[in-house]
Amino acid sequence: MNIVKVYKKGIIVLPKSIMERVGIEEGMLLEVTVEDDRIILKPLDLWHRVWGCNRGRGSAEEAELELDLEEEEFWSRRELEK
Repeated sequence: MNIVKVYKKGIIVLPKSIMERVGIEEGMLLEVTVEDDRIILKPLDLWHRVWGCNRGRGSAEEAELELDLEEEEFWSRRELEK
């Protein structure tokens, strides 16, 4: 079991062993979901979304726009944390 502390603005630091185990690297985006009383963090697979546009899940332009918006939101949150 690993225990982490929650810092100001909800910042947590994941242990290196966990990051390595699931392939999380600095700068990656994580998908956050809540299931019952659990918080689930998963690496966000952006390439799956882009390639998914070829399988009837929207156009490449829509996928690119979605990725751009997610990146913009990510950097906005980082600026607010400073």
